[in-house]
Amino acid sequence: MAPSFSGGGGSGGGGYPDTFYENYGNNEFVSTEDETSSTFGMDVDTASYTIVRKYLNDGNMPEPDSVRTEEFVNYFDHPYAEPQGDDIFSISIEGAGSHFGAPDYHLLKIGIKSEAMQVHERQPANIVFVIDTSGSMGSGNRLELVKDAIHILSNGLQEGDKIGLVEYGSYGSIISGLTPDISFILNSVDALNADGSTNAEEGLKLAYDVAREGFEANKINRVILCSDGVANVGVTGPDAILEAIKTDADKGITLTTLGFGMGNYNDILLEQLANDGDGNYFYIDTITEAERLFSEGALRILVTLGFDAKVQVNFNPAAVDMFRLIGYENRLLDEEDFEDNTVDSGDIGPNQAVTALYEVMMNPEADSGSTAATVKVRCTLPDGETIEQYENTIDVNGVLQSFDNASRDFRFTASVVEFAEILKESPFAEDGTFQEILSVAGGIAVDDDQAEFIELVNKAIELSD
Repeated sequence: MAPSFSGGGGSGGGGYPDTFYENYGNNEFVSTEDETSSTFGMDVDTASYTIVRKYLNDGNMPEPDSVRTEEFVNYFDHPYAEPQGDDIFSISIEGAGSHFGAPDYHLLKIGIKSEAMQVHERQPANIVFVIDTSGSMGSGNRLELVKDAIHILSNGLQEGDKIGLVEYGSYGSIISGLTPDISFILNSVDALNADGSTNAEEGLKLAYDVAREGFEANKINRVILCSDGVANVGVTGPDAILEAIKTDADKGITLTTLGFGMGNYNDILLEQLANDGDGNYFYIDTITEAERLFSEGALRILVTLGFDAKVQVNFNPAAVDMFRLIGYENRLLDEEDFEDNTVDSGDIGPNQAVTALYEVMMNPEADSGSTAATVKVRCTLPDGETIEQYENTIDVNGVLQSFDNASRDFRFTASVVEFAEILKESPFAEDGTFQEILSVAGGIAVDDDQAEFIELVNKAIELSD
């Protein structure tokens, strides 16, 4: 579904009017008698988790359609093995009983870790900021948070980086072409004011004009949109804009979308723009989130290690009777798409982890030492030609361990998934409770992000009483 530049999809509640999300449904169980493989595009976006955090911290239960389970899981760090040698990815697989699911079901957790990179190792970057300065951005300190975020990102810039600046309200305006004068850009950002309607179409067009004019093949070339996603002025229509963004992405100019504010907010548009722009989508609810996101020189925003990154899981029908991919509903691909290099998919940068969980029903007569599932990962390198593919397997014994014997990260991740599934009102979690999540995750949180998750579960309990 293409998003409308004037809003579309379901209008979010939860205390925020005119907030738009898409309902992608829930993946169903698949019998291995009918299908033995599952294919999806990688997703490193985390916007859904921080949007839900904003709801809960403001004292509101989130709109169910705002929840994308995979973005909850991928918000957290995971202790997966690092890639070895010249490999770009590593694949870790763990299985155990499904504590939150039906009896006799098991969970399969797949973790993909990208190679590490230091800031000084990245190519110089040409970055064009396109900033929404319409009247809605004056609400709730949105534009001021944008300014703070850009200042934080600027701290990670290095020699050879250039910045361009475009703003749009009722009309778009180029404030600066690409320049190494970062102080000028920051002063110009600080001078922005919110006013007028929202011509995102013109703003994006001008930003891409700046990016194309200053394009350098030996650099990172990225447009970064800072907006609440609402767009009520424009004549071309979303399909033409999205097609233009995709065309530029194919030529090496990628797009990151950063969402700000709540109420009068269009999640659908910001997610789709990032998808078509071969980039990523994040939601910034606090200055702390901006600092977290732009740490390490914003490497995971600026650098792409693998384009059109895909995952395919092949289940052994002699070992697995049924499977269900939890989340990734809007990232599903056909089996043949995995080896089709023309199929657009997710993109992944350095220092990132992608996690996916399957709920499976095992064949009770399966040979304990036989393979239960084979996981494959495939992507295109930035040169646009080289294909990398990796795989790993897990045997039946590896899936059948008890939940209590699973790793701490496995148990915590299962709790995060259950939280997301309850909030999105998934039929597969209709008997789930926030209290049970606390009983599992409450004693095993080990860092600040995980401790904050426990606080959010407690807030959900208070709001649902």
